[in-house]
Amino acid sequence: MTGIENITGRIQADVQGEIDRIQADARAEAEKISVSYAARADRECADLLSRGEAAAQEQARRLVSAAGMASRQMTLAAKQEMLDEAFALALDKLTQLPAEEYVPLLAKLAAGAAATGREEIILNPQDQANLGAKVVEQANALLAAAGRTASLTLSRQTRPIRGGVLLSDGTVEVNCALETLVRLSRDQATGEVSQLLFQ
Repeated sequence: MTGIENITGRIQADVQGEIDRIQADARAEAEKISVSYAARADRECADLLSRGEAAAQEQARRLVSAAGMASRQMTLAAKQEMLDEAFALALDKLTQLPAEEYVPLLAKLAAGAAATGREEIILNPQDQANLGAKVVEQANALLAAAGRTASLTLSRQTRPIRGGVLLSDGTVEVNCALETLVRLSRDQATGEVSQLLFQ
């Protein structure tokens, strides 16, 4: 081997050593970067999963809340419907009382609402024709028994009410129609009726 070949061989060996060292450093750096990116990817994946889980839980909570609200609204609507039916049934029963109970009820309403004792009693057409005279007679009897003026009269007018009476004293009318009384008593009695229906 000549001197040039020796020098060339050493240079090649040095160059090859430098290449091997650079490649080893590059592999080590690539491995470090790969590990770093893998850890970062794991963290981001875990963060995405965590956020996705939290979003899914929040969505589930909202759905459960919405379902609960819808259920409460449906329950409330059903209860309201039952209350409507209960008060409608009460009105039906009042208007369908036998005459021996219905006439005293109307007389008591008229006597209780009379301010002067000289009012006219207004009924619906059917009650006026069938029961009007008896209602006036019994209402005046109640007023007389209480020591009040007892000069109620039956009006020629009728009104399209389901039952009950209206008292007219000129321009002033007192409404004792059964549907009005049931509606007014509903506000006060709803709590008690609800307790009876929904215990």
